[in-house]
Amino acid sequence: MVNLVDVFSDFKTGKNIDRPTMVRVLEDVFRTLIKKKYGTDDNFDVIVNTNKGDLEIWRVREVVPDGEVTNELAQVSVTEAQAIDESIDIGEECYEQLSIEDFGRRAIMAARQTLVSRIMELEKDEIYRKYSEHVGAVVVGEVNQIMKKEILVLDDETGNEIVLPRTEMIKGDYYRKGDVVKGIIKKVEMNNNVPFIMLSRTDPGFLAKLLEAEVPEIEDGVIEIKNIVRLPGERAKVAVESHDERIDPVGACVGMKGSRIHGIVRELRNENIDIINYTTNIPLYIQRSLTPAKISNIELDNERKRAAVYLDADQVSLAICKAGSNIGWPPNSPVLK
Repeated sequence: MVNLVDVFSDFKTGKNIDRPTMVRVLEDVFRTLIKKKYGTDDNFDVIVNTNKGDLEIWRVREVVPDGEVTNELAQVSVTEAQAIDESIDIGEECYEQLSIEDFGRRAIMAARQTLVSRIMELEKDEIYRKYSEHVGAVVVGEVNQIMKKEILVLDDETGNEIVLPRTEMIKGDYYRKGDVVKGIIKKVEMNNNVPFIMLSRTDPGFLAKLLEAEVPEIEDGVIEIKNIVRLPGERAKVAVESHDERIDPVGACVGMKGSRIHGIVRELRNENIDIINYTTNIPLYIQRSLTPAKISNIELDNERKRAAVYLDADQVSLAICKAGSNIGWPPNSPVLK
């Protein structure tokens, strides 16, 4: 005989379903089972014990004299009641504990299937909800499967599967099964009723989180990251601002002899990270972003939101940098002349 309690026990320790929700689902499934057999669940109590992984079903009826039963669902004769509990008397309530097997094999099989389905749906919904609340958070996981267009990663904290598309990997990233991967949750959505959780290592937010972890002043809010632009695996520029005049934001982010930035550079496959002081002075902001090039003049076109930057011939290559990475820096791409 299939036992629904076994199904309950299999899921009662599930990490993604809170106990009140589990109790509600279990009670609903068993009340449906009662309704199919008796036509109503009005005179039944379902008690779910989440700690022990079991449950109890009690049928409650009023004890009436023999021959005066007018509603078999709500009443029981005194003779029948005393066969259950010999101390009971007329006018009292008779509590009769039912066994799951009393409902029959076919009903139990159907209820078991419903229970498994409901719990699985709840688990998917809870996974979606949990990760939706943590978009932008850092996740560390283990490579579980390597595919052509993506890598499947098991979240160390929850054991859930996360997808790392190759388009979200840094140039030079190479993983084998069992390797540890770090990234941020970039996107969470439901695909065909299955949670799809995307991990990213190329998103600017990943660099921001790495800096926050290495630089206490950022975590404390003393230093603020104003903007990040990346060519993942090659170059990144980070504009920072200090809310405390006594603290140099660039120096704090780099650390003594580069101690704070070196670990981040290694994590990002030797990505060249430039930290610059943020300013609302746009010409100065552009000048800092194009360092080490020496700029002769800057002309701003506020209508088109562009800037014309003039340099000597020997400074142009320094300003553009490899793959034009420097001219992609905010506030907008300057036109080099």
